[in-house]
Amino acid sequence: MKKLSFIGYLAIGCLLLSVLLYVLDYLIFQDTHTLFLYLMSSLAFLPLEILIVVLIIERVVDQSERKVKLQKLNMVLGAFFNDVGNHLLHGLLENFNNREEIAKHLNLKESWNKQDFKAAADYAEKLKIEIDHNNMNLAELKVFFAKKREFLMTLLGNPSLLEHDHFTDLLWAVTHLDEELESRKSVENLPEADLIHLAGDIERLYGRLVVDWLDYIEHLHTNYRFLYSLVLRTHPFQEHPSAVIK
Repeated sequence: MKKLSFIGYLAIGCLLLSVLLYVLDYLIFQDTHTLFLYLMSSLAFLPLEILIVVLIIERVVDQSERKVKLQKLNMVLGAFFNDVGNHLLHGLLENFNNREEIAKHLNLKESWNKQDFKAAADYAEKLKIEIDHNNMNLAELKVFFAKKREFLMTLLGNPSLLEHDHFTDLLWAVTHLDEELESRKSVENLPEADLIHLAGDIERLYGRLVVDWLDYIEHLHTNYRFLYSLVLRTHPFQEHPSAVIK
């Protein structure tokens, strides 16, 4: 037989203690009527106790744990955008024929509120990218991914990502493009069809990148205004990004 767990021993101990106390009550007061009255009252209240513990207290604890997990996830998101995401947002934008239109809709302002973020998010969800596949700097992108590959693999192994399916999809899009570029001995003089294929991978990556970036920036806007202040000065959708306050 398997040994009882700590919870099993605790349950048996509590049950035996309860029986012992009822026996002592009867031996001392010799009043079965009052004894059974309190016993039935306790049993009648038991379902309500279960309701309070399971549906209310447990839900509060669960929400608290989820809040802590989301805080950790946003720290992971911050690390990703600082080390990889912001570079891709800026570098890939240069390959788009409609980069001015994209920058116009995503150019953060200090005055932005929930409605502004929602409008930007709606635009990002339907983002149409006009990419010039003949002028993509694939060699530079391949070198960049090679430098960040270990970091990206570390992120994919982070259990906090289980709480954020969209970010997991973004990481897969990044690693897929990395694998595509790494699988080619050279990215120079590629056939037209291959360039179009790679442009499609870049479009998919950039669309997901912008959506998750906006979600993360709105989190900073709501909870960490000092971090949002830095983003306002350095984000890639403005004409002259600079951390220096002028």
